[in-house]
Amino acid sequence: MSTYLDHNASAPLLQQAGAAIQAALAMTGNPSSVHGQGRALRALIDTARETVAARTGADAKQVVFTGSATEAITQAIVGGVKAFGVDGVAVCATDHAAALRAAEECGVPVHSIGVDSEGIIDLAALLTLIDRADAAGEKLLVTIAWVNNETGVIQPRSRIEAMVGPSPHILVIDAVQALGKLALDFAASPTDMMAISAHKIGGPAGVGALLVKGHADTVRLVPGGGQEQGRRGGTESAALIAGFGAACDAFPAAFDAERVAGLVSEFETRLLAAAPDAVIFSRAAERIGTTVNFAVPGIRNTVAMMGLDLAGIAVSSGSACSSGKVGRSHVLSAMGVTPELSECGLRASFGWSSRAEDIDAFFMAFETVLSRHHRNGAAA
Repeated sequence: MSTYLDHNASAPLLQQAGAAIQAALAMTGNPSSVHGQGRALRALIDTARETVAARTGADAKQVVFTGSATEAITQAIVGGVKAFGVDGVAVCATDHAAALRAAEECGVPVHSIGVDSEGIIDLAALLTLIDRADAAGEKLLVTIAWVNNETGVIQPRSRIEAMVGPSPHILVIDAVQALGKLALDFAASPTDMMAISAHKIGGPAGVGALLVKGHADTVRLVPGGGQEQGRRGGTESAALIAGFGAACDAFPAAFDAERVAGLVSEFETRLLAAAPDAVIFSRAAERIGTTVNFAVPGIRNTVAMMGLDLAGIAVSSGSACSSGKVGRSHVLSAMGVTPELSECGLRASFGWSSRAEDIDAFFMAFETVLSRHHRNGAAA
């Protein structure tokens, strides 16, 4: 039996989401059609939009469905630069590749804001950048991942919002790892746009959403036929959107934050007992209670992951959005972790389906990895 400890990459599908998808797939039509079948599909989308809005503290009209969170982030950054005449983009050095790559495509200067050794953004550097932009009469688009997908670090969103707005500058928040785990209050917040994803909370992959304030309604990458209030063209996938809505509805009951945080705490305790030289990254920072990013010096993640995978244990070395690459993490590098230790980094992430038995299974397999390493006397 396999053990899944990679919820940050994708959470197992919730039964309610699967049922909603199957029900929608059994229906025929286009949600933009005016006949009965089309209206029935449109009703599914409208219901899901209301549910997603309720879960994120947004108004339903602020929810724009996309094909993924990466698309939502790209739409916000690339579309935002174009729509608002932005002079530069500020990104956090540890943000997801979706934001970093989108910033590079904008054709304006990109300012990378560093982090400290725990992965917390350098607020003084951000403020200096904003002050310089203000003095020059320039407009910035600032994009920040609220919760880091590799370390679980929670960035000080409220302080960042206070710096960026109200002002001419634009703030984009990547809330992918925060959805369902931290209180989202989009409509009442100074944030201009926020990206979320379905499959991180037990919904289907292939659907995300961009939450958009009214003043940002010109932000679009796909004009198309006017779907999604003219903000994202293309026929909506009613089945995936219905699954997203069902996951938002079911996730709070399925995800017990206190229980999951307890599992993470137990995992860290047993890790340090099994490998006293293990390093748990960002341990002194405020973290989401789902994520452990760690390294055992001398045991490369490629070696550890191979041994764990053979035992049916699913963990990762960081983001799953790197074409299957395993190696050095840009997040750990930005935190000043040495290349040698960074190449040993592993991430275990827990979620709604995680159980204490998963920890037992992990350490049964991990003890074998450790003993093999000690027996060989060196890492492969």
